[in-house]
Amino acid sequence: MFGIGMPELLIILVIILIIFGAGKLPEIGGAIGKGIKNFKKSFQDNDGVEDTEDPKKINDDRK
Repeated sequence: MFGIGMPELLIILVIILIIFGAGKLPEIGGAIGKGIKNFKKSFQDNDGVEDTEDPKKINDDRK
């Protein structure tokens, strides 16, 4: 995994724990999880995003 071993991951975890504290870690994890979920959802829901123009408006322009 990117050349990062177990000792490096533990050091990173300890640094994050010192910076944010134990109380904030669940909130940070939840926010990251929601962000990843929304990011994946945005790629799966391309159908509704591209068809936002009103078909009546397009027909009125042609008259």
